[in-house]
Amino acid sequence: MKNQTLANTTMETIQWFVFLLASSVALPIVIGAIFEMNFTEVSGLMQRTFFIVGVASLLQGLFGHKLPIMEGPAGIWISIFTVMAVTGLQHGTSLADTLRILETTMIFTGIFLFLFGVFKISQLILPIFTPLVTGVFFFLLTVQLSGTFLEGMLGLQGDSETIQIGGASLAFFTFFIVLGLSIFAKGWLSSYAVLIGIAIGWITYGLILGSEHSIGDVAVFALPEWFAFGMPAFDLSVIPIALITALILISNVVASIVAVSQTLGTGGKRDYRQEVNRGTIWSGVNHGLAGVFSSIANVPLATSAGFIGLTGQKQKMPFIYASILLILIALFPPVVALISSIPSPIANAALMASFVQLVGLAINNVSLENLNTRKMTIVGVAYLFGMGTMFLPTEVFAEFPSYLQNLLSNGLLVGTAIVIVMEQLWRE
Repeated sequence: MKNQTLANTTMETIQWFVFLLASSVALPIVIGAIFEMNFTEVSGLMQRTFFIVGVASLLQGLFGHKLPIMEGPAGIWISIFTVMAVTGLQHGTSLADTLRILETTMIFTGIFLFLFGVFKISQLILPIFTPLVTGVFFFLLTVQLSGTFLEGMLGLQGDSETIQIGGASLAFFTFFIVLGLSIFAKGWLSSYAVLIGIAIGWITYGLILGSEHSIGDVAVFALPEWFAFGMPAFDLSVIPIALITALILISNVVASIVAVSQTLGTGGKRDYRQEVNRGTIWSGVNHGLAGVFSSIANVPLATSAGFIGLTGQKQKMPFIYASILLILIALFPPVVALISSIPSPIANAALMASFVQLVGLAINNVSLENLNTRKMTIVGVAYLFGMGTMFLPTEVFAEFPSYLQNLLSNGLLVGTAIVIVMEQLWRE
């Protein structure tokens, strides 16, 4: 019995580790392309990202909200990195200087989040996150990120502008393996659907298309570098950006805690205030660490609920072990390089499969109460404007102040703000 328990824990730890990894691999590559980083710089960013994701997930799991919720590079920060790169160049700021300003922005955002949690301001915001709000948030989150995942599955990331038929075919093959095993398989085949799918997809990809990466000449052991972008640079515009971003990121904390609690079966009408306060405090600490280690700031990822629902893994300890494993792996660059060689189409396919569960969670939240004319109107307006914003080019907001550009160009934030305001002003 003990051997069986150990084997189950080991397999669940590996699967959580693969999920942590797959959710962290793509975004450093995207940021590297935006800021014209060379291979060595991208590799360093990848190492620091793995390290911070592991540390942040571990701190939240042990001291924060204490739930198995992965901390991962935040979609809102990808938008902020992108917009600040564009606006910085427009105002004569080099990409290197923009990265130093971004370090400062992440640190200040962390300070605000920490204070919101310590003084329990975050729990005052909790009542506005009704099932309708969280449902719309999940819907828009899937819309925002599913495009990125689909591009990755089709091989459209990087310099490629046309669908890569071979890689795309194997990506869809992996997607349906993960989905099929999670729905139709029984026992351990269902529990380890993501791990099995990625393993089969990775091996098949290597056999048919070959490996795209080589490890190269790297140090066997290396600690993550502090302030790799340079010492933080201060700009007055970072204060309003950091404050508004911190307020919005509380929605990420709340939505993730509610989603995972519902998936674990511990939701219902329970009081989330303690989890939200602790989660906000440690999100602040994690943002500060991301700024110090020149990484991409993390938030609790609601996609963790999709992963738990897909695999049926509800134990916390494998998640804790996986976080520790990711921290250790990040200290060995050759291992980071090897694991990073998971083909992007395969990693994106596995993440896309977990989003199916998140869509179901969104539908469940929106329809939790009777959908009358008021609620359907609020959902419709928020969904149309939020999703519509995602299709607008960043340049259309060029005449606005930089902090407004960061907010107005993010469809997830626009849609979530609309549903919150409409629900508060239009009372039943």
